[in-house]
Amino acid sequence: GGCDKTTPGLIMGACSVDLPAIVVSAGPKLNGTFKGKAIGSGTDVWRLSEAVRAGEMSMDDFTAAEAGMSRSHGVCNTMGTASTMSSLIEALGMSLPMNGALPAVDARRGTLAHLTGRTIVEMVRNDLRPSQVLTRDSFENAIKVHAAVGGSTNAVLHLLALAGRLGVELSLEDFDRWGREVPLLVDIMPSGRFLMEDFAYAGGVPAVMKELLPVLKPEALTVAGVPIGPIAETAEVWNREVIRPLFDPVGPSSGVWVLRGNLCPQGAIMKPSAATPSLLR
Repeated sequence: GGCDKTTPGLIMGACSVDLPAIVVSAGPKLNGTFKGKAIGSGTDVWRLSEAVRAGEMSMDDFTAAEAGMSRSHGVCNTMGTASTMSSLIEALGMSLPMNGALPAVDARRGTLAHLTGRTIVEMVRNDLRPSQVLTRDSFENAIKVHAAVGGSTNAVLHLLALAGRLGVELSLEDFDRWGREVPLLVDIMPSGRFLMEDFAYAGGVPAVMKELLPVLKPEALTVAGVPIGPIAETAEVWNREVIRPLFDPVGPSSGVWVLRGNLCPQGAIMKPSAATPSLLR
């Protein structure tokens, strides 16, 4: 899987047949840079294109920024839908550790792919299927990780669709209830300052799950044949600016807020970590 819809689409297909399956993602591109500052693909491109339209930026600068923004292959280097879903697949237990964050061009991504190939052979031998890994506890873990990393709102649609394909009970209220108790721990665009390459070097999803262990379901099974808890326990946070502890988060209650009213009787969602205060009323 790679960009936004491919990862959830592939997993939904795998769940439909419920044969042994494992994910290896394409990985994010390297950090974008322009005039010595970090810029993120998929977010800054909109801001910069508007600056050109407003006459605040020249086309030469815009093309230079575009070149610096996309300097390697890989998916968007912000916590957009692509990196959100590869991170959540890891939190769900459907990939090996560091699948979510290792850059596409990092040699360790190739090693991860090799180990993934070895793991799927063991899964076939042991008849370990997606339905055994993707339980309600796994979805609870993923929703809490989603809140901690400031993930894309599109993940709500994808996780609900995936749970529906499996017959696992999951609702909008679960996102509201489980997500509200988790603060924003990862300082990453578009909710923060850093990019996916920084997130990988800081410890990635395993490091985030270590911080979240007090509120996770550690017994949830993974494709490695072991629970998620021991994987999180052995992780380390290497950069406290990028991944913060529960007692000192980047921001307060994060995740997804579920709204209801006469404009949205079936519910609407918003991402408070990326919203201005005026949108919270």
